[in-house]
Amino acid sequence: MMTSVDTELIRVLGDPLRFQIVTLLARETLCASHLVEETGARQTNLSNHLRVLREAGVVETEPCGRFTYYKLRPDVIAQLAGQFTDLAESARNAAENKRACP
Repeated sequence: MMTSVDTELIRVLGDPLRFQIVTLLARETLCASHLVEETGARQTNLSNHLRVLREAGVVETEPCGRFTYYKLRPDVIAQLAGQFTDLAESARNAAENKRACP
């Protein structure tokens, strides 16, 4: 049973704007212009966050003419969810384990 969670991915998704981007991309594939409109973030700020998400493997790009579309990689989110499920199961099983104080 796995009890560790990908802390780097948690850090990446822990940023409110990046989490908002991921939430939007869970609904549809969007280009940066759409994401600027939806989030109200500046283009340069948004591009930096998209780069972090791309490097972490959370999103992938799809060129379309002069635009680049971004789409969420659901397998990465599902893997993280599975890690949290394993962690919760471990906590349930360990509920009665108590280490004695010295």
